[in-house]
Amino acid sequence: MNSDQVAEAVPVDALSAWVAANVPESQGPIKVSHLSGGSSNLTFRIQDDDNDWVLRRPPVGAFLATANDMGREYRVQTGLQNTDVPVPRTVALCEDESVLGVPFYLMDFVDGIVYSDTDQVAHLDQAQALAAADELIDVLARLHAVDFGAVGLGQLGKPAGFLERQVNRWCSQWEKSKQRELPAIDEVAERLKRSIPSATDASIVHGDYSFNNTMWSRNDPAKMVAVLDWEMSTLGDPLTDLGMVSVYWGEAGEIMWRSRSPQPHRLNPGFPSGDHLLARYEASSGRSIQDIDVYRVLAVFKLAIITEGALARIKATRPGEDTTNTENTIAELANLALEMANSSSVPSLRGA
Repeated sequence: MNSDQVAEAVPVDALSAWVAANVPESQGPIKVSHLSGGSSNLTFRIQDDDNDWVLRRPPVGAFLATANDMGREYRVQTGLQNTDVPVPRTVALCEDESVLGVPFYLMDFVDGIVYSDTDQVAHLDQAQALAAADELIDVLARLHAVDFGAVGLGQLGKPAGFLERQVNRWCSQWEKSKQRELPAIDEVAERLKRSIPSATDASIVHGDYSFNNTMWSRNDPAKMVAVLDWEMSTLGDPLTDLGMVSVYWGEAGEIMWRSRSPQPHRLNPGFPSGDHLLARYEASSGRSIQDIDVYRVLAVFKLAIITEGALARIKATRPGEDTTNTENTIAELANLALEMANSSSVPSLRGA
C-alpha cells in the first residue's frame, strides 16, 4: 500500500479523535503504517508516544459482513485472553462506521515471525523444526479444549449439525460457482454426505489454522506467541481444523503452493510427516480421530471449490485471461479428494 492508500484506509485525524476518546492509555499523536492484507482484512500498525498497537479493518471497498466481521474477531480474542491459547491483548472495538467507514478494532502489537514459507524457517535446526510442528498442533489442541461457554463465547456459532452444514454448504457453493462439470467433485460430494459421523465434538474452531496464521518467538523458535486471523472462527467440529492442517502438509498443499514460495515445512527434514501431526493431536487432545479421513477429504474438496470460486470471478471480470493453470489446479484437487476417498478406511468414503 502506498501512503495515499494507507490514508484512505485509516484517516489519521478521524482515528486520532476516536483513540483519544476511547482508549485511556493513549498518549500523543499517532502514526499509521501498513502491515498486511489486501482482498482479505487489512492490518495496520498504530503507534503513539507510549503504545504500539495493531488495527484490523475490512478491505477498502465492498465486503461481506460475515467474512469481514470485526466484532467476531475482537470477541474471540477477548474471550481467549486468559486461556493458554496465545492471542494479542485486545484494546478496543469500534462499530461506529462514521469513524473509518467500517468497523475496526485495536489490539496490542506482538513482535515475532510468521512462518509463511521456507525462508522464514531457515534459522530452525531439525530439532527446532520438529518442536515447532508439535507446538503448532499442541496449541490447536489447547484451543479445542477451551470451555467456550465459560469464556463468554457460547453464542459464537451453532455446533450442533456443524459438519453436515459444512458439507451441504460447499456442495451448494460448487453449484453456484462451477464453470464446467467435474465428475470427481460430484462423486466426492455424494460420498461425504453419506460419511458424516453420527457423533461429533464441539469446540471453538479457528477456520484457517496453519503456520501462516501464527506468530513465533524470535528468541525461542519453537514457541508460538500468537494465533492470528480469527475472521473465520466459529463453534463447530474441531476435527475440521485438523483436517485442513494435515492436507496443507501433504499433496494438496503442494498443489496449492506450487506458484508461491514453498511452504515452511517443505525443505527442512526436521519437520515431521502429516501422520505425525495427526498422532500428535490425538495424544495432545485425547480426542479420537478415527474418522479423520472424512475431514481430510472435506478439506481438499473445499479447497477445490474455493479455487473454482476464484476462477468464476476471473472469468466474470477478466474474460480474456488464460485460466488454464487455475483449471488444472481445481481438477487436480478434485481428483486428489477422490483418490483420498478411495483409499480411506471409512467404507462410505470408498463408495462401499
